[in-house]
Amino acid sequence: MALAQSQSADSFPEDSHSSESNLILGTETIQIEQLRFPPGEADFHAEASHTLFVNLTSRPQSYLQKQDGKTHTGLYRRGDMLITPANTPLFVRWEGAENCLQIQLPASFLKQVAEETLGKNGDRLTLVPTFQSRQQQLESISTLLLAEVQQRQPSGLYLDSLANLLAVQLLRNYGTTSTQLPTYEGGLPTLQLNQVLDYIDAGLAGEIKLADLAGLLNMSPFHFGRMFKQSMGISPHQYVIQQRLERAKHLLKHSDQAIIDIALECGFNSHSHLSKQFRKVMGVSPRTFRG
Repeated sequence: MALAQSQSADSFPEDSHSSESNLILGTETIQIEQLRFPPGEADFHAEASHTLFVNLTSRPQSYLQKQDGKTHTGLYRRGDMLITPANTPLFVRWEGAENCLQIQLPASFLKQVAEETLGKNGDRLTLVPTFQSRQQQLESISTLLLAEVQQRQPSGLYLDSLANLLAVQLLRNYGTTSTQLPTYEGGLPTLQLNQVLDYIDAGLAGEIKLADLAGLLNMSPFHFGRMFKQSMGISPHQYVIQQRLERAKHLLKHSDQAIIDIALECGFNSHSHLSKQFRKVMGVSPRTFRG
């Protein structure tokens, strides 16, 4: 995988490693970047973040990689991963045109997930440096993250949900000690569910964070997301989109507000964002629906 700029030093000499319209996206819990580079090499060192590189090239790509005192050479296929724990120097040389997804989780966030979701000592549980690995759930999550990067209209709630899923899967499959995912049954009690739904209804115009929803019930975000879906049949992100669209439909039919104003009042960041979601669900544009 090619590497974005190091957090502690420049990764690329200016004469040979200029990026080609790299796409960047992030929240407090996750940073995502699609990287495209010509053939070359680079050093990488992220002191405070764990990094997952996922190969996106259409044909196998040849790499030489060094980290944690070990050297690996091989052909990475699309979906193959490289895992670099926080504060682990990495060197990579690649021969062909590079295309990869770089996903970073703050070490503090991974520690929090380990403690709140898995009941582990976050100071003792970290990731194992790993070359050329494949894992189906992580590949699926990275595909969803790539789609968000390319759409350029991300939902912070959705990204945080994916960040929690990613952290749990990384700890489960590549942690320094084995972990088992907890199981949750029965969903949320009615009183707690109504508390969350009321909070969402009151906050549709603004940003709704997974951590804030989970915090209402003193749960970990991962635990909350599982319980909410058991109760509602859909994820918190899907429910919020659903409610925003319902409010938009009401305003389109019962007010003379401009569509851009309705979009912002319902928590969409633009007219086009509302239109895209509206067409996906209703099959028509907001203007056509208004009649």
